Amino acid sequence: MHEFRNGTPSGRLPVVWRKSKRSNPNGNCVEVADLPTGEIAMRNSRFPEGPALVYTRAEITAFVLGAKDGEFDDLIV
Repeated sequence: MHEFRNGTPSGRLPVVWRKSKRSNPNGNCVEVADLPTGEIAMRNSRFPEGPALVYTRAEITAFVLGAKDGEFDDLIV
């Protein structure tokens, strides 16, 4: 099985990227994709060939649940 690492160029990942329907219409958004290994890749849509960050399901779960609980509301302008 292939191992995906942080910093892998996004264009080299065998994935379909998706972004939130709430994304900025100017293209300033974060995109995510499921990796074949079960991990989640994340990239900056302004740099589609730039480096991807790779997270475990547990890491993404902790972040999403924290966001739903309002733990990061102080980051919203």
